[in-house]
Amino acid sequence: MDKFGLIGKNISASDSPSLFKAAYGGRYSYDLLDGEEFAPLWQKFLDGYKAVNVTAPYKENAFAEVLELAKNGKGAISGPCFKIKATNLVVKTDEGLVAHNSDFSGIILSVADTYFPGLVSQCYETFGEKGHIKVHQFMRENIESYFGQKPQALIVGCGGAGKAAAVAAAEMGFETALMNRTPEKARAIAEQLPEYGFIPVPVSDFKNSLKECDLIIYTVPETMPQVAELTADDFAGEGGPSKVILEANYKTPAFSGLVRDKMAMADCRYIEGRKWLMYQAVTGYSLMTGEKINLPAMEEVFKKS
Repeated sequence: MDKFGLIGKNISASDSPSLFKAAYGGRYSYDLLDGEEFAPLWQKFLDGYKAVNVTAPYKENAFAEVLELAKNGKGAISGPCFKIKATNLVVKTDEGLVAHNSDFSGIILSVADTYFPGLVSQCYETFGEKGHIKVHQFMRENIESYFGQKPQALIVGCGGAGKAAAVAAAEMGFETALMNRTPEKARAIAEQLPEYGFIPVPVSDFKNSLKECDLIIYTVPETMPQVAELTADDFAGEGGPSKVILEANYKTPAFSGLVRDKMAMADCRYIEGRKWLMYQAVTGYSLMTGEKINLPAMEEVFKKS
């Protein structure tokens, strides 16, 4: 029987196994390949698994492995994955290893479900495994009219998840700013992907940028000190639809406690990282197995966890 799993570091508390079990009623195993070094984990995948998810800090390592194979005709990389230069999903096929990035689609589904409740379920009911493509198209065609102008997004952190967030936000139609503690990294991404017109901004401008932007995607694994300094007025923004904040870290989120109270006062909507995880699993698991997932069952796991 085909085996599946997750490669990462310190992942014993991951929700991925329970989501995978719900997606397929427990018909397949899903193992945690946890370790301090990437190479032995990758070898385990090559030796015994059909497909694996990849999480921090190994997304760029896995991308490099598949890229090298693709250069020799033994692999391939999906379009969004090639732009992001990181993969969170690698599948064995007859043509070799194929790298995808379902972080990208997971972000789009999470944001779409917040702005347009019910859209994701409707698209999956109607279009099956192509549901995420239809959601992407809908967002591109409708986001500007929803805001009455071209909306703005701020991506905080430019690692593997941050790059996926940047491309996803731009693909949905947001004018997108990039912020990273090492500003050279944000500038490098902007230079690598000139078609998106990314705007690098310094960390010192965090408070003003958050206030000005409509969508904030926070991918930094720890809490920046500036977060505690934010006020309800910052979360209220500058008019228009309520501000939305999507945070990758769902174990120790930066936007919690008193900060969340301020967000609530301003009617700022929060998307927790577990929702991003669930929606990247929605698109990723069908690519791993070639089978349709059970979306309602996965949503139930998300609600209970």
